[in-house]
Amino acid sequence: RPHSLPRHVGVHTMLPLLLLLLPAAHGIAQLGYRPALTTEPLLGGVTTGSTFVVDQPRCVFNDYGNAVIWLVVALDQAASSFNNTERPGSSETAFQRFPDPVRAYMTLNATLGSYPCPKPEGEIAVLRVGSETSCTEDVTRPTCNGPLPVPGPYRVKFLALEGSVPVAETAWSVPITLRTAKPFSSTSTAGSGHSADMIAITTILSILFAILLAGLVAMLFWGSDSCGGSSTFSKPESVTVRRYNTHHVYDQPAARL
Repeated sequence: RPHSLPRHVGVHTMLPLLLLLLPAAHGIAQLGYRPALTTEPLLGGVTTGSTFVVDQPRCVFNDYGNAVIWLVVALDQAASSFNNTERPGSSETAFQRFPDPVRAYMTLNATLGSYPCPKPEGEIAVLRVGSETSCTEDVTRPTCNGPLPVPGPYRVKFLALEGSVPVAETAWSVPITLRTAKPFSSTSTAGSGHSADMIAITTILSILFAILLAGLVAMLFWGSDSCGGSSTFSKPESVTVRRYNTHHVYDQPAARL
């Protein structure tokens, strides 16, 4: 029939295109690695108010030597909806627009050479997320590793791109929450009984110390007065030295010869 041939040709023409697009859509290798906060014993401040530290993905992307490895940082609730085809450095993945409207950004790009395998002995292989402050407001650096603006929780994963094509990715980390200052009013009252006892003991000790101090001061003053009474001498009467004129010398006439 006259219309069957064009339809048949169209199907055969579209099939190779679909086969070509299928690997691009579903060909991202799922690696069995899950990023996590570092456990390096010599590294302090694994989480702060605006940063956290994860281990580098050593020996994870060995089969992708031509790829650039990116760290994807997402809000916990936005991790599952992140689109791997988003381009790093675009407005859709810019740090300066995170966390609203951008819910996940891409940063800390590195080649495989930056993650040598195995890790050299004694080397601390970590990445501090949120450590760069100079580019926080610089829209010309959308891949800035800037301070994290909210406590989280966050999830991170590593994504390998060859050109603009994603080829491999790790699993998402477990949720990571930053440290926050604990308000005084929210201090746990679980040990309120012990706290009340300590307050009572402290009050009693303070009173006893005040009484002891007052007694000590009184003793010092009393002792000073007592010592003063025993060592005070009455003023001696002034000694009058009478002056005698030797009349027998001056009043009598000179002896006559």
